[in-house]
Amino acid sequence: MRIITLNMNGIRSASNKGVFSWLDSQDADFICVQEVKAHESDLTQDMKQYGDYTSYFSFAEKKGYSGVGIYTKQKPKKIIREIGLPLFDSEGRYLELMYDHLSVVSIYLPSGSSGEERQTFKFEVLDYLLPYLKKRKSENLPMILCGDINIAHKEIDLKNYKGNKKNSGFLPEERQWMTDLFEGVGWVDTYRKLHPDTTDASYTWWSNRGEAYAKNVGWRLDYQIAHPALEDQILKASIYKDEKFSDHAPLMIDYKL
Repeated sequence: MRIITLNMNGIRSASNKGVFSWLDSQDADFICVQEVKAHESDLTQDMKQYGDYTSYFSFAEKKGYSGVGIYTKQKPKKIIREIGLPLFDSEGRYLELMYDHLSVVSIYLPSGSSGEERQTFKFEVLDYLLPYLKKRKSENLPMILCGDINIAHKEIDLKNYKGNKKNSGFLPEERQWMTDLFEGVGWVDTYRKLHPDTTDASYTWWSNRGEAYAKNVGWRLDYQIAHPALEDQILKASIYKDEKFSDHAPLMIDYKL
């Protein structure tokens, strides 16, 4: 089973840059997308349904903002778009497709880089999510959480770690939340399971300022986080950088499922 996750930074923009042509060649079972920046009325038929894929979305109430989706060939038993946190839910940041033996989630955690108000909201989301994911881990249904978490966990997860210790995305509290999720609760960072030491090769996001992409001054912000029952099912992890569809790169994980 292959899952791809990508923050599109606008589905229409990514489409114009050829993302769907590339996805066609990947034969993924699930394609999780974030920051679609659109409502259903903005999507072309090709964006809603291409090839054998059917799309499912959770759109933000605000136009041209946030929003997540999943493309799949398998019809889910149940679809969940809310986790019970009103502002988070209204911004279209969570979509879960449930099956008999697996649940796949596309998630987009807020950035706090615009100021104190959004960073406070980000902390509220993190505080809510940890017990939520602890509860979900205890359930019998294995889950894979895919998306833009907007946190670089460790120093090897970004180029300029020394200069970013007081910046959103690499704050001590955010990093501790990741540690609590992985080491405390027991969820699995699938990429790091296979590549525990990579630095430059692990980045999935680059600022549009300066020559960050050209110089590979990046951050690892995109994850596939697996239920511990799936820890031994992770086969291969790769980040596709040959083409640029967004300010993020697609993260692809193959599972023995």
